[in-house]
Amino acid sequence: MSSTLFLQSEIADPYSIYKSALDKNPVYWDEINKIWVIYSYKYCVEILKSSCAEIPLINPENEQKLNESALEILNNLTRLSNGIQHEISKEIAMMLFSNLQITDHKRLLQELFQNDLVENKIDWVNSIGKKLPVLVLLKSFVFEEDDCDFIIEKIESFSKIMLPKKTEEQVELINKTSEKLFSIVEKHLSSLPFYKSLTIKISNKYNLSTDKIISITVSNFIGLCIQSFDAGRGLLSNSLLQLIQNKNILDKTEIEKLVLETVRFDPPIHNTRRIATQDFYIGESPIKKNDPILIVLAAANYDPEKFKNPSAFDILRSNNNENLTFGTGGHMCLAKYFSIHLATEALWFLFNEYKTITLLENNIQYEPMTNARLPKKIWISIHN
Repeated sequence: MSSTLFLQSEIADPYSIYKSALDKNPVYWDEINKIWVIYSYKYCVEILKSSCAEIPLINPENEQKLNESALEILNNLTRLSNGIQHEISKEIAMMLFSNLQITDHKRLLQELFQNDLVENKIDWVNSIGKKLPVLVLLKSFVFEEDDCDFIIEKIESFSKIMLPKKTEEQVELINKTSEKLFSIVEKHLSSLPFYKSLTIKISNKYNLSTDKIISITVSNFIGLCIQSFDAGRGLLSNSLLQLIQNKNILDKTEIEKLVLETVRFDPPIHNTRRIATQDFYIGESPIKKNDPILIVLAAANYDPEKFKNPSAFDILRSNNNENLTFGTGGHMCLAKYFSIHLATEALWFLFNEYKTITLLENNIQYEPMTNARLPKKIWISIHN
């Protein structure tokens, strides 16, 4: 079997690799990269819910030389924490989501199209995918225009903070942005009506200082922006490609089902990592303490033991919502329903406003990433 770690930019069809692995090696030790790779749905769920596997450290001993603000943000993210730290940061993130205000998606989309539409052509990825999810999140918390502009401009370079390995240039850009980004978010969130009650509730429950609560809250709001930029643009892009191929789907309810099936069939996030905290077994495979584990969520979504005829794009499949793209268990992505709703609204707007949408890309190119399948650009032409 070939190496299990590859760049999505170099593979035309990763799903054929996953299907082969499911048939031959649902639990596989990759000797080249010294990592366990989990493909089957059953075992992916087992690992995701296991107390024997934790999120690995991205930046131990600050070997990447992040500055104080960047390090504070990274160390407080729900996605990268374990134990009580994860419990606290997850509760704060959930409280943030519970205070989202209703946003006029249509107006935001009209503005984005107006800004970037040239001769009835637009790059869906760069004009909509990279902006809309973050913008909706910011507008839902009533950020000022200047602050929105700054965050939208910097979020792409700052999102590289999530990479296990960073170049010196990436670290430089992260450090350059981090202090101002933290300051903007802290100042605005502290002015919102719910913020004081959030601080009091978390302080009383976990006996934390106000400064620590502020740090966790600000960091996780920034984390939500990063998730919106990465997974959000991926879902918007991959769902558009599916909708163009399934032009008979024009009802909003069916579009939502299409988005959900896209989450399973062509997800933006393909894998996540864990590290074993003790010896345990997955099936008959002995996992040793400190062994790294790659959980291939996109492969689990193609497991025929879970999904009937998984290679078929079927919006009517009864269990599409059981896909693992957003994870499961304690680290399940909190933005799941936010992302699906946003993609539904955006595609409904596009196909309701414009009667003819034509894909201008013959060969979609993907970002050079191992964990995510994100189109670089999708040029379309639109006409009323």
